[in-house]
Amino acid sequence: MNIRNVAIIAHVDHGKTTLVDALLRQSHTELKKDLDEVKQIMDSNDLERERGITIFSKNASILYKGVKINIIDTPGHADFGGEVERVLSMADGALLLVDAKEGPMPQTRFVLKQALKMGLKIIVVINKIDRKDARPDYAIDKTFNLFLELGADEDNAIFPIVYASGRNGRAGVKSDLSEMTGIGPVFEAILEYIPEPIGDSTKPLQLRISTLGKDDYKGRIATGKISNGVVKNGQDVAQIDREGNINTAKITSIATFKGLGKIYVEEAQAGDIVSVSGISDINIGETIADIESPVALPLLDIEEPTVKMIFMVNNSPFGGKEGQFKTSSQIRMRLFKELETDVALRVEENVNTTWTISGRGELHLAIFIERLRREGYELQVSRPQVITKIVDGKTHTPYEKVFIEVPEEYSGKVINKMGQRHAELKDMDNVEGIVYLEYLVATKELIGFRSEFITDTKGLGIINASFEAFLPDDGFQKTRDRGSLVAFETGETRLYGLVNVQDRGEMFYGPAEKVYKGQVVGQNSRYDDIWVNVCKEKQLSNMRSKGDGTSIHFNTPKAMSLENALEYIDETELVEVTPKSVRIRKIILDETQARRSHFVLKSR
Repeated sequence: MNIRNVAIIAHVDHGKTTLVDALLRQSHTELKKDLDEVKQIMDSNDLERERGITIFSKNASILYKGVKINIIDTPGHADFGGEVERVLSMADGALLLVDAKEGPMPQTRFVLKQALKMGLKIIVVINKIDRKDARPDYAIDKTFNLFLELGADEDNAIFPIVYASGRNGRAGVKSDLSEMTGIGPVFEAILEYIPEPIGDSTKPLQLRISTLGKDDYKGRIATGKISNGVVKNGQDVAQIDREGNINTAKITSIATFKGLGKIYVEEAQAGDIVSVSGISDINIGETIADIESPVALPLLDIEEPTVKMIFMVNNSPFGGKEGQFKTSSQIRMRLFKELETDVALRVEENVNTTWTISGRGELHLAIFIERLRREGYELQVSRPQVITKIVDGKTHTPYEKVFIEVPEEYSGKVINKMGQRHAELKDMDNVEGIVYLEYLVATKELIGFRSEFITDTKGLGIINASFEAFLPDDGFQKTRDRGSLVAFETGETRLYGLVNVQDRGEMFYGPAEKVYKGQVVGQNSRYDDIWVNVCKEKQLSNMRSKGDGTSIHFNTPKAMSLENALEYIDETELVEVTPKSVRIRKIILDETQARRSHFVLKSR
């Protein structure tokens, strides 16, 4: 059977998952009954559907004109680039989705660079041409410039183009939506331009593992593309690890993809993407090879982490009341289990029963924490910090390229805020009242900026960032310019106490919420911390004045999500995460001790 292995890559929110939906439905792929009316079929994870982004790469298979097309759906956010790098190794070509209005964005650059480095054939799909403000010619010009900028050869720089409206399930070789009847032109482009996989079924077996999964009955499931040879059920194979050591193992099951599901087969040949079980300790990047002549395939390079956080057991006054898994042994086991499937994550044990977790960015770690709390885990985490390294005796810190799109009326405030973060302006353009800014800024300066940016631009601004490089540290560090409002005592918040305090700053809680001494209940309007009594009740008496209580007004509190809390905290605070709550607390819960500690730090 003819095979095409195609990765679909795009910046977040450029319509990648919607296009995959159209490909699956219009190829008459069998879907489970419960998925018939579901949008974003490939986003099977609750977090993905809630946020509208792809976090985990997935595989699907479509049969079109007798050709099996293996589709690899890749994450669209830069923080999950670790997934992208390794799943591209299974593809022989890629569909690069570009928004017809926005053109190529940061993640487009990152993934395209990886794809070109691997020599993949690229088909550019100009998506969302049904938008009123679509400008496909602009998107094509920008994409062409990006290809040249990334060093594409002549063969790749002259790329085939397909225009599409994924939401309407239509595509064509011209940008006129009225002439399009279905998604067929995308399939035709895949058959015409994407090469068949290079591999020889007569050679000894070589299968490199790109993703891992787990089955309650079969154990660890390893997925990858067969580069050479044939893999058979019950076959004895050689497992070559990352250090080159060779161990023997036995394949207990083989599955290929059909639609969104898997079908179990007795054997599979070179070029196909398969999932195998039977090797309990196999890891990503390792090779399954012929037992008589084992030859390893090149290891997959994974970019190093840039941000780290401290994870610890929840020892707050409310600790252990809301989570199912809260002991150090349970948390430790779960953290190390994640390493089996997430190669971009690092876990380091500390001597004080805490763990340093390193990842590709704030969102990468925030998504992991959110998954833990949904699984029933309870823990505390520290403020995100960047990872530095020494190069030629100098400290280097990660830098990011930041792309901002903001209405002209808010651009001055954004430029001012980026200037405070010592960001270097690389490019600036004004198109019909929308200002486009490109900056180079240290990652450490950018932490905590996103929520501030959304507030400053009234939610109308768009900000995207991608890791650029480790560069010499400039020595600057933006600190939080506003302190916290901290609960003075343990109890339940009262409207009387909250109203008395709200003039001090912005509150995070409304009345009738349980809080403990040392918990952060709001943000101060000034730079220092204030300990406030939000549990204070009005003293009752038998004297009442006319209209008493009618003038009381309490401002709507700001609900702090997990990402907001991680961006907000400073080095004196922690985020307490449980299945039911996200709280911010001081590391030192007692006011006197906290002030003494702050004085000691200042005097040093």
